[in-house]
Amino acid sequence: MNQTGTDQPVRRTAAFFDLDKTVIAKSSTLAFSRSFYQGGLINRRAVLRSAYAQFVYLVGGADHDQMERMREYLSGLVTGWEVQAVKDIVAEAMHTIVDPIVYDEAITLIEEHHLAGRDVVVVSSSGVEVVEPIGEMLGADKIIATRMVVEDGKYSGEIEYYAYGENKAEAIRKLAVDEGYDLTRSYAYSDSATDLPMLEVVGHPYAVNPDRSLRKASADRGWPVLVFSKPVALRQRASSIRDAPKPAIAAAALGAGAAAAGLAWYAVRRRGR
Repeated sequence: MNQTGTDQPVRRTAAFFDLDKTVIAKSSTLAFSRSFYQGGLINRRAVLRSAYAQFVYLVGGADHDQMERMREYLSGLVTGWEVQAVKDIVAEAMHTIVDPIVYDEAITLIEEHHLAGRDVVVVSSSGVEVVEPIGEMLGADKIIATRMVVEDGKYSGEIEYYAYGENKAEAIRKLAVDEGYDLTRSYAYSDSATDLPMLEVVGHPYAVNPDRSLRKASADRGWPVLVFSKPVALRQRASSIRDAPKPAIAAAALGAGAAAAGLAWYAVRRRGR
């Protein structure tokens, strides 16, 4: 018999993290616009447009229509780009662009889930060429990301798979079957109401820095709301963690988990008043 007292094996669990404004403080794709300009892939007008889109996204979040417009714009923008050129630019700029904008609270949660034996999965509507190296940098076990059609080493402009909305939930369900995850005991984190299907597919959903629609939906459903506000230099934090004794790491991560649980309890208690 196993720990549950039955002959059934204990299924694994996972924690699914949206990327933009949940783990990092910006849109992962738009953050690279200046690097793409310096690499000769886009012009200055595209850089300015991306900067404006970033501003709108950060201030108000992105609803379904805005996400669709962004998808159409980006898919048209990358048509004809060489895939290897994009990978090279992302790899070169990764630590300069992404490293300083990772939320400290998100990294603590990732550590906590790993210590609890859960897989960490980054789920993002950004392209796989951007999400994969970010996932590796964060120590994620797997990623789910948008994939573009590639012909002769270049983007055709067509989207093979768009990791957005219900598509995210479907990908999570498929991954759960492939990996043996128990979704009723798994976790998910996101900032956007467009990720409601992803949050609803797990037993422990959390809203992180939620937009207005997700904040309302979370209140209606009794979901806890977390606020991440401390971007940290990931390499600096990683070196301090690497140099600390393992008991101290475990205590710090578990302590952060207790704090998160306390925040969740407080949020639910306030709504109950």
